[in-house]
Amino acid sequence: MTTPDQQPPASGPAPDQPQADPDAKDEARREGTDDESEERDQPQDAWAARRDLVDHSPRSMSIGAQARFGGGTVGGDQNNVTGNQVGGDVIMGTKAVYQFSIPGFASSGSASGEVPASTLERLAEYFVADEEVVAGLLERLRRDHVLVLSGARFTGRRTAALMLLHRLGLSCVRTLDRTTEPSALAERVAAPDTDEDPSRGYVLCDLATRRDRPLREPQLLAARDRLGEHGYLIVTVDDTAVLEDVAFTAAWRPPAAADVLAAHLRTRTDAETAAKLLELPDVTDFLNRSHQLREVAAFAQLLARHSAGEVGADAVAQFSLVSLENQVQEWFEEDEASIHLRDKAFLVALAAFDGGPYALTAEVSDLLYRLLQETWNRSQVPEVPVFGTHIGKRLRLARAERFEEDEHTEWGPVPQQKARFVDERAALVLLREVWLGHPSARPALIGWLRRLADDGRPLVRTRAASTVAVLARTDLPSAMALVVEPWGTSKLFRHRLVAVNALTLAHLIGTPYVPRILDGWCEGPDPRLRWVAVRAYGLIGPERPEQALAALRGAVRRLYEDNPDDLDGEMARELAEAVDLLLLSPTGNRALGELRAHIDDGRPVRELSLRGFMSACTHRQEDERYGNPLVLAWYSRAVETGASGADNIPFLWRAALADPRTTTLALAVLQDWVLIADRAEATEWALAALLPRLVTTPAEHDRLSHLLRTMPGEDGNPPPLVAARLLTVLPVRS
Repeated sequence: MTTPDQQPPASGPAPDQPQADPDAKDEARREGTDDESEERDQPQDAWAARRDLVDHSPRSMSIGAQARFGGGTVGGDQNNVTGNQVGGDVIMGTKAVYQFSIPGFASSGSASGEVPASTLERLAEYFVADEEVVAGLLERLRRDHVLVLSGARFTGRRTAALMLLHRLGLSCVRTLDRTTEPSALAERVAAPDTDEDPSRGYVLCDLATRRDRPLREPQLLAARDRLGEHGYLIVTVDDTAVLEDVAFTAAWRPPAAADVLAAHLRTRTDAETAAKLLELPDVTDFLNRSHQLREVAAFAQLLARHSAGEVGADAVAQFSLVSLENQVQEWFEEDEASIHLRDKAFLVALAAFDGGPYALTAEVSDLLYRLLQETWNRSQVPEVPVFGTHIGKRLRLARAERFEEDEHTEWGPVPQQKARFVDERAALVLLREVWLGHPSARPALIGWLRRLADDGRPLVRTRAASTVAVLARTDLPSAMALVVEPWGTSKLFRHRLVAVNALTLAHLIGTPYVPRILDGWCEGPDPRLRWVAVRAYGLIGPERPEQALAALRGAVRRLYEDNPDDLDGEMARELAEAVDLLLLSPTGNRALGELRAHIDDGRPVRELSLRGFMSACTHRQEDERYGNPLVLAWYSRAVETGASGADNIPFLWRAALADPRTTTLALAVLQDWVLIADRAEATEWALAALLPRLVTTPAEHDRLSHLLRTMPGEDGNPPPLVAARLLTVLPVRS
């Protein structure tokens, strides 16, 4: 305490004391190596960590019942790591390359000039649209002579504009340079020469507008005055174009992809062949993936070649993925004028957080944008606009959609506005393209992933792991050296846990050698890598429970051999929790049999088996306080169905109760089961069926009888009534 005359010393270092480098502090905080990060770093128990992995993995690594690892825990609770098979083939990609072009009609660009009449006739053969809408647009065009057609990119706006002018019967249709300034629009058009050129139409596609360069109505009126009575102008713009008091706008809605494909096929094949092609399963799959109309047109060309025997069925089957790969390459090959670096960062973030909350995706994309800017130009201070981002424009560029869905949190489900790619394969293709096709982005991407791994939100850490899993499937040596191994050797538990999840998900999507990596780490000298391997065994072990348990037995023996007098309690707990996860997996019966078969392989293995079994017995349905114990429900179903190995559960219970090192723990778990049975009749019946199987000797009878007669109720309440009822099911002591 100080008096007014005794002021405390000024804060900060003394003049001769070296000052801390603020940049070093910031870097340590970003890397999670500052004192504050270490203080709040605690190991998450394996069961809760698996739940987070289940809840937050992307849909391309979905957790469910139909997958290579099986599905769910014992009893069907879907808490096990499983996945679908979309990952491997999509990540590795295709070799084919197709160009999206239509013979006789170039894609929109900056060139200007007259459109050949043959091109217009060709387009007219497969132009598809709602005729009522087209009639309305023609009426407006005849009346106003100018029309602004707005819609998303690659929805057929250009074709629609050309067809509207074609249907007017104009003698000449010209395209204007897309770089034309709105203020120069009138200068680019001219009235027709009524003697030689009685009517003329102009199309300006994809007019670029900005807040400081909008398209204004006076500019269109000036162009209309120049066109005269026989001239017409159509301007196509994006939905987000900046328009100022423009009354000549009309929204363009694209026709159905199936209708466009059918129209194209009818111009290239006969009606019967077209009908057969449309019935192909690969065609149905293509149409279900919301492809752009330019891709539909290119697909029609390929199908026509397929019907003529020029290309095989594999080319048809791969075309959908090839077109997606081309789109992704196009995104990242565009210059900054077309797609800003910030938008490219958003695309990468959306690939990592596909199906996650939009606000979170945007938040982490800005972090990546700053890191990419530093790589791009370190001398330039990274700047992130605070406002002005158009969500709809961002998602349209990414061919993504918004939707509302509950997000799992530690408190329960919370509704969130989320974003995802329309094509679920896009995230995998995009991450592969960025990692392999643009290695200059790797330093920023690695720094971003490290920041995500240090985030306090389980969703963010899980998506960092899933992203690295894709990179590992693409380029295992680089992903291991640059990301996974640094996480695995980190002194922070949360970093090591991200390494666990990355290896688990990498194995899930078919990355080779993950079990070999874990075996090496588990047998190696580094205790941190051993920790990672043990955790991962519990997650991928259900695919090979016997091998996983053998590795865990070897690890626990080494643990006791290394320092028997000062056992590493943290590693011992990890080993037991790995056994716990293996037991509560689709191959739990096999794991249970392995535990019983090796229970007498020495003290280390016996203690591992019993503590792992007891850990599994603590888990309840839906993790509710009074939920049905999963192992008890497992035993009840096994008895009802006559499943083999049903007696393994009573055997391990008797062993745990009799072993002095686990007796106290086993009695505590059993007491908890009794308290649950006091509130749930199903649990009481299941426990009543199990208890008699736990009594084979007088000592076992005395132990259980004493527990049921003396156990207190919760919070100091009298003993639960169910204890007395369960006491009656114990065999009479002989």
